[in-house]
Amino acid sequence: MAATSGFAQDTVSKPVVTDSVIAVVEDSVITAEKDSVVDALDSLYNEMLADSMFINEADSAIQESLMNVDAKKSEVIVKQQRDWSQWRPDPKRALWLALVIPGGGQIYNRKYWKLPIVYGGFIGCIYALSWNSMMYKDYQQAYLDIMDDDPNTASYNKFLHLGRTIDSSNIERYKDIFKSRKDRYRRWRDLSFFSMVGIYALSVIDAYVDAELSDFDISKDLSMKVRPTVFGTSANTAHNTFYNTSVGVNCSLNF
Repeated sequence: MAATSGFAQDTVSKPVVTDSVIAVVEDSVITAEKDSVVDALDSLYNEMLADSMFINEADSAIQESLMNVDAKKSEVIVKQQRDWSQWRPDPKRALWLALVIPGGGQIYNRKYWKLPIVYGGFIGCIYALSWNSMMYKDYQQAYLDIMDDDPNTASYNKFLHLGRTIDSSNIERYKDIFKSRKDRYRRWRDLSFFSMVGIYALSVIDAYVDAELSDFDISKDLSMKVRPTVFGTSANTAHNTFYNTSVGVNCSLNF
């Protein structure tokens, strides 16, 4: 019994680990580690490649949007540039501008040479209006003072020549003089006002007519020819050879 058990123990022995097995295991481990590092590097490279592609796409999109913005800006600039050689004013707008602002219609029609005429007329009428109004008030007061027989009110003395005085012998003549001058300056004052209104109306009419005739054809195709010609008569007088034909002037218009 003892011999049998000893044999069994000898036959079930521990596995022997040799150096070749250890080397194979170490190689497999190193290979696995290398494979994992390569996989990590590959994934990192793929991510970087994807990021670079995304960045390139974003850059291209940004550049395209900037190009679109520049194109829109250039279109806006081109639209804002007006060809003044082909520009034609609107008569209604010129009329309203002339009504609101004196000379505004001429500025809108680009007829700047008319502005000195318009504003010169206004300035002249305003000056005449103020001057005649002042003289009218002075002569009116002088006429009132000479008519009230009050020696304390003698504003008319400033209109007399040096050394002249008003007494009973010439007072009636000076009354007529002050009255006529008062009426004259009042009439001139009113005339200055109506002249200013007339210049304003003329500026409005000129602005409207100028804008209305801005597209009037004045090319060389417009022509008028006057020449002698022979006219035929009606059928009622055809039997009379004396009245068959007549000489006259023919006027032809080409437009």
